[in-house]
Amino acid sequence: MTIAGGIILIMLGAILTWAVEFDIAGFDVNVVGVILMLGGLVWLLFAIYRFSVARRAVAPTTTVIEDPVTHRRVYEERHYDDPPVV
Repeated sequence: MTIAGGIILIMLGAILTWAVEFDIAGFDVNVVGVILMLGGLVWLLFAIYRFSVARRAVAPTTTVIEDPVTHRRVYEERHYDDPPVV
């Protein structure tokens, strides 16, 4: 709900800013709407940054195995998104 939460806050802030005409002494609905829109924008940018970091966090691993008969080293590289080798 990270990206959706940011979009919902932006929409709610826009509704309060431009569509609601409500007056209470000492309380401005337009300012609350602008604050919600800015908070939603920050939330949305943080969510996009978080998704971009999470996608590149997995690195491939390399395993070195020594063959007992020939005493050669065998390099095996596996990626987590590759299908299993049977």
